[in-house]
This record gives sequence, C-alpha cells and structure tokens, in this order.
Amino acid sequence: MTEGVRDGELPDDLNAAEAGMWQAFRNGSVYDLSSGDARMDDPHGGHPWGPERTVRARIVCWLLLDGPPPLAGRVSALKLAGLRITGTLDLAGGTVTPYVELRGCRFDDEVLLPEAHFTTVRLVDCAVPRLEAARVRTEGDLHLPRCRFLGGVRLTDAHIGTDLLLNQAVVYRDRSGRSIAADGMTVAQDLQAELLESYGELSLRSAKVGVSLSLRGARLRNPHGRFALNAPQLTVGRTLYLTPAGVGGPWQSGTTPARGTRIQRFECQGGIRLDDGRFGDAVDLERARFTFTDDQELSLRRVQAPELRFLGEEPQRGRVVLSGARTVNLVDQATSWPGPGRLHMGGFAYENLVPQGPFPLIRRLGWVAAATAEYNPEPYERLATVLRAAGEDEDAREVQLAKQRRRRETLPVAAKFWGYAQDLTVAYGYRPGRAAVWMAVLWAAGTLAFAHAPHPPMTSGGHPAWDPALFVLDLLLPVIDLGQAGQWRLTGGWQWAAAAMILLGWILATTVAAGATRLLRRG
Repeated sequence: MTEGVRDGELPDDLNAAEAGMWQAFRNGSVYDLSSGDARMDDPHGGHPWGPERTVRARIVCWLLLDGPPPLAGRVSALKLAGLRITGTLDLAGGTVTPYVELRGCRFDDEVLLPEAHFTTVRLVDCAVPRLEAARVRTEGDLHLPRCRFLGGVRLTDAHIGTDLLLNQAVVYRDRSGRSIAADGMTVAQDLQAELLESYGELSLRSAKVGVSLSLRGARLRNPHGRFALNAPQLTVGRTLYLTPAGVGGPWQSGTTPARGTRIQRFECQGGIRLDDGRFGDAVDLERARFTFTDDQELSLRRVQAPELRFLGEEPQRGRVVLSGARTVNLVDQATSWPGPGRLHMGGFAYENLVPQGPFPLIRRLGWVAAATAEYNPEPYERLATVLRAAGEDEDAREVQLAKQRRRRETLPVAAKFWGYAQDLTVAYGYRPGRAAVWMAVLWAAGTLAFAHAPHPPMTSGGHPAWDPALFVLDLLLPVIDLGQAGQWRLTGGWQWAAAAMILLGWILATTVAAGATRLLRRG
C-alpha cells in the first residue's frame, strides 16, 4: 500500500474497480458496476463476479476511516452497487463520518463493526456471511433490508440513532443457535423487520425501541431450540406488531394493504418469550400463526400494555401463559384461545373485554375453566368484576355461580352435599327467586296432602279452626309461629311428613340466608 498519498492523488496499487470507487467516493456519487442482467447481478445467486467488479475490503476501510477529501463543492460518500468485496471489512472501534450505502453487493467474508461509530449505514440487498456489530453506534439509520446473512447478525448493546430496518432480510443461525443477537439494543425510533425470515433464535432481551416494533409478515423458525423470539424485558414505546403484511405491489409499512394485495401472516415455529415487557400502546397478534412443540409456549408473563389484541390462530400444541400480565383492553376472539391445560392466566388483570365476533358467556366460562386445571377463584372473580363494570350484572352472577360449582368439586362429601342443596334451591344465592318457587311448590303439595290427614286437637278447647294451608305454612317457616303447628296431634306417617316439611323449611331458609350474605359481601 502506498503511504502518504497527497490530496487528490490515487494510490498506485489500486485496480480499475478500486480506482473508480475512489473517485466516486470523492464525488459523493453512486459507483455502480452492475451488468444490467438481473440473474448475473443477483448477489445471492451462484454467478461468479470477476475482477472487473471486485474491490478489496481494506480499500473500503481506508476510504471510510481516512479517505481523501471531497472534490470542490461535493460531499464525500461511499455509495456502491453491484460490487464484490473480498477480505474482511473490519471497522471495529472506528469513527466513520461519510454516508455509507451499499446496494446489491456481495461480501466474501464477515463484516466487523463492533464499537464503530457511524452517521448512517445502509446495506440493501447484500449477501453477507456474517455481521458482527456489537455496541455499534449510529447517529442516523441502520438499514439492512433484503440482505442475507448466512452466519447471523450480532447487534448486542447497539445504539441506533433513528430507525433499524430489517425488512425482507433472511438471517440464518450462528454457531450459538441465534439468528439475530440484539440483547440490550436501543433503537431511538422504529424497528421494522417486516417479512423477515429468521432461522434460529431472534434475541431481543432487554432491548428498547422508542416507537414501534414491527414483525408484520415475518417468519421465525427455530423448531429445535426453545425460542424463536426471545425478548424478555423488551420495552416498546408504542406497539408490537405480530400481524400480517402485504406482499408485492405498492404498500407502505403501517398502512392497511389494498384490496387484492396478497397477505402474508406472521408465523412463528418455536416458542415466544415476552416476559416483563412494557408496551406503550398495544401488543397486536392479529391473525398470527404459532407452531409449538408440547414444551414450547407463547409466554406473556407480567407483560404490561394498554391493549392486548389476542386475535391469532389457536396453537394446536404448547401453552399460552398470561400469568401476572396487565392490560386495559383485552381484544380477543373465541377461536384464538387454546384448550384446557394449555392456557395459564393466574394473576392476569384486564379491565375491559372487547370480543371480535361471537363470544357467548358459555364460551367465556370455558375460557376461564381452560386456564384453571385446579380450582382457582381469581380468574372467575376477575371476569365477574369486568362484566359487572360493563353493566352485565346477570352475566356476572352466572360467572359467580360457575365459580361456586367449580369450587364444590374440591370439597369433602358432606360439604359437597350441602353445596348441591344450595345449588338446587337458590343457585348459591345468585338466583334467589328459586326459593320462592320451591316454597310455593312445597306449600301447595303439603296443603293437598294434609287436607286428608287426621288432625285431632291437642286440647279439647281453645284451638283454632283446622286450616291445612296455614298449618303447612307454619311448618315451613322457621322461627315464625302462626299458631297452627302445635295445636294438632298427628300420628303415624303424618308425623314424618310434618318433620320433613320442617326440615325442608330450615334448608330453604339457611340457603337463602347464605346466598344473601354472599351477595351483600360482593356488594
């Protein structure tokens, strides 16, 4: 390498492609060595690129770290298209001031950017064996759309000044099993990874995104590892999108695809962990598709978001865990939730239910039952409170009744028998009108029966006239004395019938009192 090159002079050991790149850098113009043949120019294809479009990585580093001054009236910048870069591009720890944009380029070896400092970096549709960029800092964007990384991407503790773009990128796993390792990364504005293909673990542990994190239409696959998306303690200023994206045609991120646009869902083959995440607006799972093994899960433990849009497909295996999560609006549909034993909601708090499509109360009660393999009153209490706050008092009472029936199955035999009695008579106090119906039925039946009973008086004088209706009512009403029951002498089976009426009356009175106490306590 020639040392001490004077301003405006070309180093004497540059090849033709490098000399052209050097001059384009000083001019701030695009240096394009594409052939015009789409198949030949595909950086991910198998067609070889010869020396006429090949530059050395060390010349690129020289330009970026200690390049020549710009031409008069120009701003130096590295803008390359269709070039092959040989050797390792090593800018570790360097400060790169010029704007960097490479389109359709092919790297023979990994790109090393750890602890480097950039203004803006754009690699678009490039083939890169591996990107190592731990603790990299950019004042502006880091764009990596449509790039392919055969050995993964590392952005651990990176700091991106504005946006990070990974749209349509394809990233394969590294030796540790991770496709993208971005733990502790900070993105000041948006992180867009729409239509991303990830083959390995996408790790965003303790990452911070200032605005929104979009994985619309992404396909995450890590069937042999525990997680395809591992992002505990993730902080997103607004919304996390695990939703569909439009494929082909003009379509902008964040907009609704036009009618006729082909839709690609968010698909995840492998577990998702978002434990302890904080989201300023929402977590949106609309039409998301999850493929889990039996020991994988969608884990939303202790997540906090104003809105949770649980509108994806029901996972056929694995679990959904919402333990300790908190949201204001739960937007869901009946067909999205997994069945019994695969849903866990202990401590899940929500304030409003916003079902999309039919979600009758019987299905909602099945939803709660699916989350409580063993009896737990908390999910029932939460649902009843939300329904009551929405003015659905009748539905709230049905939920409380379902809770008591579920609790009854855990009780010993004697208590279970008493529970059946309360349920049959007054539905644990949540249907108090039943007591009046039972009382009327017993009164009518008893009146008809005792109208034929022998009833000699206890004393020869001073007794009231015989009235079977009043006599039966005196038997059924405990505590209250109507002056009939003690005035007549019954014998044989009629004594047992009278005793049965007294016992049934006490049972009705006790269950009514227990139900009234329960209702007052809830009020």
